[in-house]
Amino acid sequence: MDDLQLIKVTVEDHVALVTMDAPPVNAQGRQFNEEMALAFDRIGERDDIRCAVLTGAGRVFSAGADLKDRAAGAATRQPGDGLQHLRRARECYNSVYECRKPVIGAVNGAALGAGLALVASCDILFASETAVLGLPEIDVGLMGGGRHAMRLFGHSTLRRMMFTGYRVPAAELYRLGIVEAVLPPAELLPTALAMARDIASKSPIATRLAKHTANTIEWSSLRDGYRFEQEMTAQLSTYEDSREAMRAFLEKRPPVFRGR
Repeated sequence: MDDLQLIKVTVEDHVALVTMDAPPVNAQGRQFNEEMALAFDRIGERDDIRCAVLTGAGRVFSAGADLKDRAAGAATRQPGDGLQHLRRARECYNSVYECRKPVIGAVNGAALGAGLALVASCDILFASETAVLGLPEIDVGLMGGGRHAMRLFGHSTLRRMMFTGYRVPAAELYRLGIVEAVLPPAELLPTALAMARDIASKSPIATRLAKHTANTIEWSSLRDGYRFEQEMTAQLSTYEDSREAMRAFLEKRPPVFRGR
């Protein structure tokens, strides 16, 4: 993916490492949003990638919307430009949430506003000791990010964040069960990549269906959600990978998955 400038992607052992690299704070403007969506759409369709890790270059995960970019474009804004900007932002986050492969967020620093939306769009989260999550929009004349934050935080904490700009520190994120672990900065990526390799060792068909199932049942009733899981189980059983997993279990050997 050498054609991307602000989003760097490397692939090794079926794992894509996606690094936001828009100095100094990985703020999100038009180019950032477009490249992020393109990167994850490509990851979703590449057979050599089974899991992805998303992190930020530097000391900040993402400080949110690029306010300088927004102010610079205000003078030349045409009808429809604002709506297009909002659409690009939505699809940036949706590309992570809807990616066909599991996405692990390695939160290396502050994730604010739109940065928090990216965090909330990941499947599994690890945080550096320096990480914080926050919604600073109340202090800069904006709104947004609350619905994404609702996937992570309870009622009172979420509203405190929206009304005051409170930034939740890493230790509190772990206490609330929002991240799997809080790690020294040097251990963050190795830990996230180790879990990504573990996921990549599973059947790519099973993980793809599991991701699709998790996204679907999140918004379903108990009855409809479990019925959908049953349907996905029946679908998975038609693949050779499913039969190989059962044979390997009975024969007490590692499975050999072929993605079919």
